[in-house]
Amino acid sequence: MIELFDAFPSLMTAVFIAAGLIFGEKLLFSFLRFFGVFTTVNEQEAKVYELFGNVIGVIDEPGLHFLWLRFSWRALIVNYFGTVYVRDKRLDQQYIRSTPVNSEEGAPMGVGVWYELMITDPVAHIYRNTDARGSLAANVSNATVKCLSNQKLEEMLENRHQMSQMVRKEVSLLAAEWGYALGSTYIRKVHFRDREMIHQIEEKVVNRLRQVTSAIRQDGTNQVNIITSSADAQAAVEFARAAARRPEIVGKVLALVGSDPEIANALFEILETQRLLSSKADVILVPRDRGLLTPLLATTAPSAMLQN
Repeated sequence: MIELFDAFPSLMTAVFIAAGLIFGEKLLFSFLRFFGVFTTVNEQEAKVYELFGNVIGVIDEPGLHFLWLRFSWRALIVNYFGTVYVRDKRLDQQYIRSTPVNSEEGAPMGVGVWYELMITDPVAHIYRNTDARGSLAANVSNATVKCLSNQKLEEMLENRHQMSQMVRKEVSLLAAEWGYALGSTYIRKVHFRDREMIHQIEEKVVNRLRQVTSAIRQDGTNQVNIITSSADAQAAVEFARAAARRPEIVGKVLALVGSDPEIANALFEILETQRLLSSKADVILVPRDRGLLTPLLATTAPSAMLQN
């Protein structure tokens, strides 16, 4: 513990020295930057230096730059008496929704335009237009209306690539004057703006789908009927063929049975017995050689008695 307390002042001294060095480094670099000794430029970035209303230099290369070598004595006062503009030169994108355009048929359409933009001339971007990005968006909208108005509805819905090229060609020159380079321009969406027209189109599409569905269903029913009719016709032909061959087959069997008298007599007795049983008639059995008993029994009630 005693050794720890003895080392505590040295530790605190080291901490204070490290903090002082860090703070001193930041203070020194801030001092050097303020007096224009050096500056750093990031990737895809540009710095425009203005002094007394004049542009004295533009730095757009990334890295460390010593301003005294570029601007001589003006580097000492440019941060105090002048202005440093920082512009981002990275590729950016913007989308303008539903620009109102009328087709040749008078249909109110909405066109969505997507385009890429990038700052290529920082000086023109700063001094040619106070709101270059907003003006570019307005110019794209105006070019869309100018180039795409009074076109046929079918072409507006299909030829998006050609329309995109027309808008880009119209805007590129003016965008360059404002320090911008216009990249890819594409018509992303073409839609109807009138709700009543949209509702009518939806009704037409629904009715057309119903007609197509009904036609498909009817065609299926017709196909099933054709198949059923064909099957019935084939079945009728086969049944008729079987009915036509039945007498032949039965005749052959009967001829074969009739060739043996015992088999024929037994068969016909069996058939006669089955016929009597299936007729549900009352059967009276009487003994043989009983004389007048048979006529008397025949004249009795229908529920005759069976006798041995």
